[in-house]
Amino acid sequence: MKQKIFDLMPPATLFALLLFWANIPKSWLDIWWLLPVVGFGVIAFVQGLEVLNARHPGWRLNTTEFFTDIFYVGLNATVIVWATRTFADQPMVALKESLGLATPWVAALPFLVQVFMFMAIWEFGQYWMHRLMHNNGLFWSTHAPHHHITQLNAMKGFVGNPIELFLISLGVVSLFDWNPAAMYAGFSCLSAISIYAHANLRADPPIWYAYVFTTIRNHSLHHTAISYEDTRCNYANAMILMDRIFGTYREGESHVVGQGDRRRLSIKEQWLFPFQSWLDRMKQGRIPPASAN
Repeated sequence: MKQKIFDLMPPATLFALLLFWANIPKSWLDIWWLLPVVGFGVIAFVQGLEVLNARHPGWRLNTTEFFTDIFYVGLNATVIVWATRTFADQPMVALKESLGLATPWVAALPFLVQVFMFMAIWEFGQYWMHRLMHNNGLFWSTHAPHHHITQLNAMKGFVGNPIELFLISLGVVSLFDWNPAAMYAGFSCLSAISIYAHANLRADPPIWYAYVFTTIRNHSLHHTAISYEDTRCNYANAMILMDRIFGTYREGESHVVGQGDRRRLSIKEQWLFPFQSWLDRMKQGRIPPASAN
């Protein structure tokens, strides 16, 4: 019975989020900090579940991992959100308005239809950006630090090189006129699914959930330490349905994660990773030839 309760936690969390946003007073939608607080609440809740029912004891958080993860959650909620709004969303909205484009019909759709539409549009972009990162050397250099993590936990989805975090945050949802409550619900649900998909939690949701949404089983395989080639599957951050549609879904689970030599990278190493080969060449260029010694 206990395990069945844990198995139902991911869909129950989505249901709770939908219920919350569908019934929230309209005045609350203007509170700028409400959405991140809801997100932090989900993280804390799933982190607590990990303590109660860890999937792999070897993935339990230590102090270093915990504070590193906290740093990245804060970075995403501040700098990355600001950069995305400033350099992507706001220019896109300005272009949309200058062209006189509008989609009032979207806001008129039923709440749940809007939520699922938001999630599908967002995930479509996430899927293809993520797939590009695994199939292009330049983009992989920004994404690789995320695959050098050696354990999965609720906050690990936020960990990575800042360039990748910015790129993966891009989308076209701002081109549509959403009911704000539906938009926040869609974003909250996507975030919650991703948190569970990275969580060290022994929870295997029902078949109907796992067919549409990403789970730790799908995503641990994507993070496998077997080889780089074996990571080129299950790209969807939250909706594994994208992988099923586009032929990149793969069944299975990996108990060991991390690329390269599975050495944990420091924050500095994660940030410098895309430039490391260039920096190494620069360093080697300053070393005098052996004959000069």
